[in-house]
Amino acid sequence: MSALLEVRDFHVSYGAIKALQGFSLSLEEREIVSVIGSNGAGKSTFMNAVMGMVARDRGEAFLDGRKLPARSFQVVRSGLSLAPEGRKIFAPLTVLENLQIGAFSRAKQSGARADMEWVFYLFPRLKERVRQLAGTLSGGEQQMLAIGRALMARPRVLLLDEPSLGLAPIVIRDIFNELRRVNEEGVSILLVEQNARQALLLSHRTYVLQTGRLLKEGPSKTLLTDPEIKSAYLGKGQAP
Repeated sequence: MSALLEVRDFHVSYGAIKALQGFSLSLEEREIVSVIGSNGAGKSTFMNAVMGMVARDRGEAFLDGRKLPARSFQVVRSGLSLAPEGRKIFAPLTVLENLQIGAFSRAKQSGARADMEWVFYLFPRLKERVRQLAGTLSGGEQQMLAIGRALMARPRVLLLDEPSLGLAPIVIRDIFNELRRVNEEGVSILLVEQNARQALLLSHRTYVLQTGRLLKEGPSKTLLTDPEIKSAYLGKGQAP
């Protein structure tokens, strides 16, 4: 049986710089998979390559055994949706308008209202601020909005690029708790994250990316206690 999402042999270059060098990954139904690594490891490049936002030198991606299309809007329609690094919400628009934009790719809009209520259930603060301009939200609220907007596409796979970036620990905890609920509702999650500890605690399996290549992969619980991973990515005093 094939994986829900399968990425094979991704190569991406920026001129002479090799950002990804043969990286492959698989994600099963209802699974959370994380990709960790230091700055410059190629994590965001990988996510953008999956979504068709950067060109690949080589490599293919498949959802349910079907090759993903090349253009990003077609990838979204196929069943993947991205909450990007830096959130990239539409600051001059309201929370409601941002969420409505997230549903643009849906062929049928009949279930959009129910999905918006689900987003409000996950993130009640968004409902409280539904008419507020997105640019006036706090950093944590903007991240909730970015995730909610991605969920409005009703994806089978939710991609998250550095969701903890710039947020306070208590806000990170709350957002990651909601991501567990999203996964429990049946949405598979692919997460790239520099906060290795949070990623390992949330996910079922983890891939470690180093300068565009796979360094190590395995169950997240196992990698949490791996001496090499603890030394390189968790730091002193970060024992699980």
